Amino acid sequence: MSVSRLAHIPGIGVDKVGDAADAAHDPRFLRLENLDTDLAPPEIARRVTLAEVERDDANSYLPFQGHLSLRQAAAEHVGALSGRQYDPRSQCVSVAGGLNGILNVLLATVEPGQEVVICDPIYAGLVNRIRLAGGVPRHVRCTPTDRGWRTDPDELAAAIGPNTAAVLLMGPAMPTGAVLGVEHFDAIADAVQRYGVWVIYDAAMERIRFDGKPVAHPAAHPGLEARTITVGSASKELRMIGWRVGWVVGPEAIMSDVGLVGMTNVVCQVGIAQRAVAAALSDPGAAEDVAAATRIWQQRCDTILAALDGYPCIRPDGGWSLLIDTVSMGLTPAEASQRLFDRAQVAATPMNGWGPTGERYLRLVFANEPVERLGDLKSRFDAAFA
Repeated sequence: MSVSRLAHIPGIGVDKVGDAADAAHDPRFLRLENLDTDLAPPEIARRVTLAEVERDDANSYLPFQGHLSLRQAAAEHVGALSGRQYDPRSQCVSVAGGLNGILNVLLATVEPGQEVVICDPIYAGLVNRIRLAGGVPRHVRCTPTDRGWRTDPDELAAAIGPNTAAVLLMGPAMPTGAVLGVEHFDAIADAVQRYGVWVIYDAAMERIRFDGKPVAHPAAHPGLEARTITVGSASKELRMIGWRVGWVVGPEAIMSDVGLVGMTNVVCQVGIAQRAVAAALSDPGAAEDVAAATRIWQQRCDTILAALDGYPCIRPDGGWSLLIDTVSMGLTPAEASQRLFDRAQVAATPMNGWGPTGERYLRLVFANEPVERLGDLKSRFDAAFA
């Protein structure tokens, strides 16, 4: 029996496929179902974490809004990418990972029944958090093309209206790898100002781009700066998944509410992890570290796309995953996932609940399997779908 707030919140599917692959205890399985990565976190992060275990002040709830070193590093990081300046004390709080930050911001900005504009398809965890906060997802289609995914700027702007609380943007988006640009920010700026809408920017993968273009940050747009709240995380770019540390940076007028929600929700972040994330963010080699990891992920993505040439794959512009339109193959994503699991020892997640059009797609994550393990991917797919 579920309470009413869970009535329209499905699971994300990843857990079921991942649990089944774990239970198989078969090293032949290709683990393409979950956003893990085998690329190690920055060395400085590991070194600082080990030192923090011995520090008494790291074994503490305080400070509730996060250690100042982390807030300083996060504020400077967001400021460098957006061209803005943020006060780490009044315009930044730390959170227990990016999705904790997203939920905290939604709870601080969305009244029950208000709409949150979001692209489609998109990560079910984002859609579910909108619903958990009492919001209503307003999906804007992201269209597959031979050049990847594209969102029409005018359609994005047209979705914003008097009942809109926020626009939730992510680029590269999960799971499509779609990116947004200045043309999208130009299109929505007037409606954002007219209706007093917040722009919630999920920056978890913003530097993991395969198109060679720089980060496009909404706070860099003069019409969006005062309304943009940035939620970042160490999980993807820095590969610090287990540290569970993220940050929220935004206008001072809303940050006290975001901080209040944080203290009411998770209370505080992992003490021994915060200075390690600060060190990794601030390290002079951080940008090249992310770029080097991105080159490896892009090589894996290209390997999969080449191996599955002829299958209906959509090329991502970045991120950790790509989608296959299994409906065009005459199969539901769940059926395709089961065939791959049973016949080919490939774990991949169907996109049920990942937006209205997610029902068409199967997701492959390329962040956790090296190129050497992907050499027989075509023969596996052929065996599954013969």
